[in-house]
Amino acid sequence: MSSAELADAAATPISDTETGLRRLIDRGYQFVHPRSPEGEVLAVVGIRAHEDVIDVVQLHAEDDVIATRMPGGEPDILAPRTTLWQVSGSAPTVIDQLLALPERPAAPEPEHSGRGCWVPGRAGAAKWLPASA
Repeated sequence: MSSAELADAAATPISDTETGLRRLIDRGYQFVHPRSPEGEVLAVVGIRAHEDVIDVVQLHAEDDVIATRMPGGEPDILAPRTTLWQVSGSAPTVIDQLLALPERPAAPEPEHSGRGCWVPGRAGAAKWLPASA
């Protein structure tokens, strides 16, 4: 699928789980199916590592789905210690929200060194001016 086709598909809300799973596959998700010792499928798990993050979607049932975005260095992607974003609910709702995430996570706000001052600007806005070294 081309990037234009992916963008068009992402704009259309997902109406069923199968369509959602196909869109995730088109986006580059790879799926595993963890099983119990008896061979029963416990979940359908989609994983996609990109940029500095890992996106994971776990489908336990059509109305029991969890999607998570976490830092790329997270050691346990099924039970992450740090999450950047997480949502749960029905498959179409969760997959829609997951597909709507930006490719690149938001950049953290730059921290000020503490040396400088706020200067008043137009319409009540202020700007931080760092002190010169």
